[in-house]
Amino acid sequence: MFNPISFAFKKAKSENRPALLTYTVAGDPTKKISLDILKSISKNIDIIESGMAFSTPIADGGDIQTSAHRAIKAGINLDETFKIVKKFKKIEYSKPVILMGYWNLILQFNENKFIKMCKKSGVSGLIIVDLPHPENKAFSKKCKKNGITFVQLLSPTTSKQRMKQIIKDSHNMIYYISQSSTTGGKLKVSPRKILEEYSKIKKLNNNKNVVIGFGITEKTINSLKKADGLVVGSAICKEITNSIKKRQNTVTNVTKIVKRLKNKIKWTG
Repeated sequence: MFNPISFAFKKAKSENRPALLTYTVAGDPTKKISLDILKSISKNIDIIESGMAFSTPIADGGDIQTSAHRAIKAGINLDETFKIVKKFKKIEYSKPVILMGYWNLILQFNENKFIKMCKKSGVSGLIIVDLPHPENKAFSKKCKKNGITFVQLLSPTTSKQRMKQIIKDSHNMIYYISQSSTTGGKLKVSPRKILEEYSKIKKLNNNKNVVIGFGITEKTINSLKKADGLVVGSAICKEITNSIKKRQNTVTNVTKIVKRLKNKIKWTG
């Protein structure tokens, strides 16, 4: 079965670069502008991570929390999130979409209905930040059965034994959290140390695509380009906030940042 996420990584590797993943909150600053941002940046990235806005996002730093609250205020909910994804997937140059969020949202929506809507709207993967392994095994299997990649999380505090088990049970993508902090925190660990930890994961299974996230900015992305993929989220959410404050075009400014990120990892496409 064709897997859009695996294909995105394969394409990036063929061009001798990491895959570029960007995170924005669905519906921020409005449903329309949120969709316009995705359409505008799609040609310059490999995978879209779209946040499901939640009122108490415990893993997220200030920039993403601001984005989530703005989206909720603008009327976003899961049904509207799926509509945005569906519209985005209709464009010719759309990229795989991974929804990222919290387990409580899915439980409130209904687990089976949620997976059905993911399939219907064209979602390729899921990251559920507060559903750890092994508690996520049943849901992960359900996702796999429906052709959806469930992305497991690893962090600097994950023991080697636990890491082995998580990698074994993971699908085709693993998310390595670069540091023990909320998203958007300033990178407190050296890129060299992060890549050392990343290498340990790859040694356990080189076939799984491992992305690095948390604290990645225009300043740090170049030094981490040995990874299979790099996730930039808070820096983009911050740009949305700054554009609103300055009354500038949000879509234009976010697209400029994404193009600069693309150039930092020596995109050849």
